[in-house]
Amino acid sequence: MTDTALTIVLAQPRGFCAGVDRAIQIVEQALARFGRPVYVRHEIVHNRFVVESLEAQGAVFVEELEEVPDDVPVIFSAHGVPKSVPAEASRRGLTFFDATCPLVSKVHLEAERHHRTGHHVILIGHAGHPEVIGTMGQLPDGAMTLVEDVAQAETVAPPADTALAYTTQTTLSVDETEAIIAVLTRRFPAIRPPNKDDICYATTNRQNAVKAMAGQCDALLVIGAPYSSNSRRLVEVAAANGCEKSLLIGRADEIDWRWFEGVGRLGLTAGASAPELLVEEVIAACRARFTVTLEEVSAAVEDVRFKLPRGLTAA
Repeated sequence: MTDTALTIVLAQPRGFCAGVDRAIQIVEQALARFGRPVYVRHEIVHNRFVVESLEAQGAVFVEELEEVPDDVPVIFSAHGVPKSVPAEASRRGLTFFDATCPLVSKVHLEAERHHRTGHHVILIGHAGHPEVIGTMGQLPDGAMTLVEDVAQAETVAPPADTALAYTTQTTLSVDETEAIIAVLTRRFPAIRPPNKDDICYATTNRQNAVKAMAGQCDALLVIGAPYSSNSRRLVEVAAANGCEKSLLIGRADEIDWRWFEGVGRLGLTAGASAPELLVEEVIAACRARFTVTLEEVSAAVEDVRFKLPRGLTAA
C-alpha cells in the first residue's frame, strides 16, 4: 500500500440479478439431486468465473443438445432457447430443466401473443446474442424482424399491410432503445408496444446507478465478461454520462495499473452475471496499492426473487 489516496465509488445495485441467481441455483440443485454430471446447454450465464466454479462441481457445458448423452439431466441457459430445443429434448426423453430468466420468458410469451393476433414482430436486440436467438426461435421463420440500431430502424421494411408490434432484448441500453423505439413509432404510428417495458429491472437499475455516479468519477471499472450484453452497456452508459475513461474487465488480474494515473475517484460496478466476490477482489487489489476509501451510490433496492422450476427445490 502507498500513501496515494483512492476513493472507490461503489454502484448499488451491482452484480447478480434474480434471474442469474436462479439459474445458478438450478444447476447446483440439479447436481445435488442427480449427482455428477449435469449437462448445461451453453454457458448458464455469461461469466467464466461462474462457469468454471460450476464445472468444478460437476457441470458439463456443451454447445448443442446432440452432445448430451441420453441418460443425464440437461439444463438450458438463462438466456433462453428456441422452441426446437425443448422439443428435441422431449423427443429424446431427456430430463431437462429450463433456467431461462422469467423476464426473458415474458418476452417470449409476448412475442407469441403478438403473432397469434396477426402482428409481425420487430425485435430490438443484438444479432447473434443467445437471448435474441432464443426469442426469434419462439416464432416461425419470417414472423419476426431484428432491428439492432437507429439506422436499421430508419430503413427496416416489414411486410406490407401487416399489423406490427415490437419487443426487445432484456439487456439493452435504456437510452439507445428509447431512440430506436422513437424511430419505429414515428415510421409506424400504429405499432403495438409491450404491455410492460421488456428491458429488465436489473439492467435498468444498474444503468441508473452508473448514470448517478459517472459524473463524480475520474474513471469507472465494470466487472463482467466481454460477451455480456448488460456489462458492455454499462461501459457505454458511463462514457455517455460524463466518465469517458470507462473500462470492462473480467477480474482484478486484468487491470493495467498504469490506467490509474490521475485517478482519484474510481467508480466500480459489476454486470448482472458477475459475482460480488470479483468486486471484492478488485477492492483488495486496490487496497494493496492505494489508501482506499469506500463510498456508495444507490439507485434502487432490489428484493426480487424467482422460484426454481418444478422438480427442483432449494435445500
